[in-house]
Amino acid sequence: MNARHGFHATMTAQPGKGDELVEFLLNAPSLHNDDCVVFLVGRSAGDPDTVFVTEGWTSQEAHSRFFATEEAQALVAKLQPLLAGESAYLDEVPVGGKPAF
Repeated sequence: MNARHGFHATMTAQPGKGDELVEFLLNAPSLHNDDCVVFLVGRSAGDPDTVFVTEGWTSQEAHSRFFATEEAQALVAKLQPLLAGESAYLDEVPVGGKPAF
């Protein structure tokens, strides 16, 4: 299935919470949603509290539908205390590549 909607987010964890943020994201429910076709978590080599997420969804509607659920809203609420400030988002639609794992 191809992604037609996506983004790349840069998140900064609270100092010393980068590992916790990565673990939290790697257990996110979107990993188990069929409309989420790409969910990649990475981190800065120079700053372990800087975490990157690339998501690809089948459509913008599917992404919006998922994030309107109670499950997703609870996820966002639990995520916020791990973050130091606002996350930066860039428009990105994954188109292909090589699986990392």
